[in-house]
Amino acid sequence: MTNKTKHIKAIISGGGTGGHIFPALSIANEIKRRYPDADILFVGAKGRMEMEKIPANGYPIEPLWISGINRKKMWKNIAFPFKLISSIWKARKIIKRFKPDVVIGTGGFASGPVLYVAQQKGIPTFIQEQNSYPGITNKLLAKKARKIYTAYDRLDRFFDAKKILKTGNPIRQDLQQLKIDKNAALKHFGLSAGKKTILSIGGSLGAHPVNEAIANIVGKIKEKDYQIIWQTGKNDYEQYKHLNDNQIKVVPFINNMPEAYAAADLIISRAGAGTISELSIIGKPVILVPSPYVAEDHQTKNAQALSENIAAILLPEKNLKDQLWQMINAVFGNKENAAILSKNIKKIAMPDATKLIVDDVIRELHIES
Repeated sequence: MTNKTKHIKAIISGGGTGGHIFPALSIANEIKRRYPDADILFVGAKGRMEMEKIPANGYPIEPLWISGINRKKMWKNIAFPFKLISSIWKARKIIKRFKPDVVIGTGGFASGPVLYVAQQKGIPTFIQEQNSYPGITNKLLAKKARKIYTAYDRLDRFFDAKKILKTGNPIRQDLQQLKIDKNAALKHFGLSAGKKTILSIGGSLGAHPVNEAIANIVGKIKEKDYQIIWQTGKNDYEQYKHLNDNQIKVVPFINNMPEAYAAADLIISRAGAGTISELSIIGKPVILVPSPYVAEDHQTKNAQALSENIAAILLPEKNLKDQLWQMINAVFGNKENAAILSKNIKKIAMPDATKLIVDDVIRELHIES
């Protein structure tokens, strides 16, 4: 039966890191663009960054008392069963009150209980799987999900092939068409035109080992007359802010990523799926340093997928201090290498991901455009 109303009620759950939050926001924004009267409610994890980022973008959010399983310190999981029960109970209350037509999960701690409850109640659920290797929660939830939207090939190893639609990962709308003048971007950061520029981004929460490795080569960067935009994350900023000068721009967080990407000739980054999707749109040479501390080691698998196609340089964290400077010079010292990396990473770009996902959700729900 076709639902002729355009008053869609959607719950979107995703958070913990920017890699889950930005796709969730992109999907929400696209729904609102098409259906201005749509009601969209986010559900996140209490105390995580989505509780700040989602309201800042104009959407309401409900918190759940939930966290992931600590695989290193098992004793810290004592409260996990209680958190899970509490979250399922609260998710039931939210869904009963809000009465969504659809629930979309983009990953993160809170998406599990919300999608689980929605599936129990027969509400259509959709999963946006960002990684090349899915976590256990999405593997379980996928069995009753209507569709799974992916960014990588060969995920039929984990999901029903009939449910998979390869769309790519949604990215921030302001990166869709990067038309910022490089010199203007360099000026924005107080840097000089004509110098090779590095951008180091350790993810939305920062990356201490990456920061340590950058700190070790600051002298060499200045000696070579390179320059760097260095996002330390808020935890490390105080430790490194004294290094700030006209070649070394140290910032806790970059709010204006389009300008930072435009300024860069080379990017050093973690290998979160959302970040990789952004980097493929940008098309600059990239050194990927996967975090070895994430569930299922999915960042390493993401980075390997690019490295095997000569679309990025994979630098394991254990080799950071010894090999980072060598890798930087391998890119800056060989224009052909840089061009190949740039060309190949652009090949994996899927800029229409958000549109494809929302198109498919609307088709599946039989909502008239």
